[in-house]
Amino acid sequence: MRGSCLCGSVQWQFQGMPESATACSCTACRRYGVLWAYDYEGEGIQVSGPTKAYVRGASLGFHFCPECGCVAYWRSLEPNQEGRRRIAVNLRLTEPEPIAHIPIDHFDGLDKWEDLPRDGRCIRDLWF
Repeated sequence: MRGSCLCGSVQWQFQGMPESATACSCTACRRYGVLWAYDYEGEGIQVSGPTKAYVRGASLGFHFCPECGCVAYWRSLEPNQEGRRRIAVNLRLTEPEPIAHIPIDHFDGLDKWEDLPRDGRCIRDLWF
């Protein structure tokens, strides 16, 4: 699966199909209106193109296209103990039809910092 910003300068590839998409309610994600699919950089996710990063806190940076402004992905600032770097791509930058059936996981990143129970909604319920 592939995604790109509006002007096409920033692109990502996700190997296979994500099991779910995450809608987070933290102060950043709810403002960006993103749906995340997670893996590790250079493993299940490849990114390309110039970005500008907004570094939030000490753990991650949100990467935007400097031309059209689309939020393309977030990436951990540091690799984990195994040397792997966590990354999540914005599924809103791909075509809706192939991912319409993917269930949405809701994450309470605002108050409790925990996963919420699935409510049966999928991406098509938010897009169409």
